[in-house]
Amino acid sequence: MKQFLLSSPPGIEGSQRFVRLSGKDYHYLVRVRRLESGGEFNALLPDGEPVRVRVCSTAGGVLLGECLPASVSAPGADLPPLVLFQALPKGAKMDLIIRQATEGGITGIVGFESARSERRPAGGAAGRLERWRRIVKEARQQSGSPIATELRPPCRFGEMLAYWEELRKSRERPVGLLLHPAEDIQRDLEACRTGEFLLHTGQAGISEGAPLAKGSFHGYLEGNPDCVVIAIGPEGGFSPEEAIQFVHGGFKPVSLGNTVLRTETAALYAAAAIRIILLESESWIHKPQGRLIR
Repeated sequence: MKQFLLSSPPGIEGSQRFVRLSGKDYHYLVRVRRLESGGEFNALLPDGEPVRVRVCSTAGGVLLGECLPASVSAPGADLPPLVLFQALPKGAKMDLIIRQATEGGITGIVGFESARSERRPAGGAAGRLERWRRIVKEARQQSGSPIATELRPPCRFGEMLAYWEELRKSRERPVGLLLHPAEDIQRDLEACRTGEFLLHTGQAGISEGAPLAKGSFHGYLEGNPDCVVIAIGPEGGFSPEEAIQFVHGGFKPVSLGNTVLRTETAALYAAAAIRIILLESESWIHKPQGRLIR
């Protein structure tokens, strides 16, 4: 259901709350959506409260609307935060990723530079961030997502890992999922131990031991996580060094099957899988053999 994001709180007149919208907001609601007196639309106040706005007047280039209680509650609003760590792809693909992630109810988006990301001029960073924020607003209005998707400024690989550590420390049951085959990471670990490449982490790396566990989305999400982070690589995926650093930091490798997805497809695919599992978690039960059934 479409919704409009109000940038200012409503004014209070007696026991009623009213909004007055002009400029671009007026043009969108009156000229594009063709709302007239008596019409209604869903909206979110700046504090996140959902309301139903009844149009009282559109005269003089100003839409006057009364804020009424929202008629329905949004399903899935109580899910744990789902954050997307997206390695910056080529061209304008990040625009599509941000739009789709916002429509899908992603809580936060962190774009970061990886070894295989396309290097971009630093001068355009502010303009890109402003454009991405507009995309977030448009996507929330179009999709009706109740999630206030937070878009952080693009950062470097090390800064992204530092932010992950902050999230881990602030939560009791965080889960980090790395979209990277466990078999590839196991091979990379062996390459690291035999000296085929050096891991520049400033730490001892990952200790020797049993082969890396091959977990599933269900397996990692069934422990009632209070925060889920999914990391997606750029075109060509993460480098071996980066994949090992993710695992060293506590990320769990997962796969989306035996097909190779584009980076912009993988982000949507993984986020949708996680949200569906979390939304339906209470309806899944375990059989004695450990298989999940409905």
